[in-house]
Amino acid sequence: MNEAEIKILDFIRKHMTNETGDAVMPLISSLGDAGIVWIILALTMIIIPKTRRYGLIIAVSLIIESLLCNLLLKPVTARIRPYDVNPLVDILVKKPNDYSFPSGHTGASFAAASSLWGWKKRFWIPVTVLASLIGFSRLYLYMHYPTDVLSGAVLGILSGVLSVLIFRKTVDKMMPAGEK
Repeated sequence: MNEAEIKILDFIRKHMTNETGDAVMPLISSLGDAGIVWIILALTMIIIPKTRRYGLIIAVSLIIESLLCNLLLKPVTARIRPYDVNPLVDILVKKPNDYSFPSGHTGASFAAASSLWGWKKRFWIPVTVLASLIGFSRLYLYMHYPTDVLSGAVLGILSGVLSVLIFRKTVDKMMPAGEK
């Protein structure tokens, strides 16, 4: 599987990279560093009473995703990163110290996005676009294999859905009507 995935990354590297992408993709990827953009989003929404519920759902989904990704799957799979398999590739960002599978940047991004899919506001659309860009940036930057990013997206979606279900079954029953 690694060989086919390296070919996909090499295709991206050969046919999709350019000076603009080399400048923009590290910035897009950095938005997912430690889930910071999603943590800031969740905290901002928690502060505002009308959006508190969704801020809490995002926060819970990020916790679920992080536990599953960083404490369970990465150490168990211990998949080395593609730049270690193909060391001739120039790396545009600092090399992470953890394993490759699944992509935590992508997982956290889709956890936040999927937490908002049920919200009547259409804010989930730009959040999902940003989540997708962050996932693609990880391929562009040669940090992850395609299956890492795909698995991260699936893990994030499952974390977001689980968080919404937890809130529907428990927390919503305790929150005042104006904060739902």
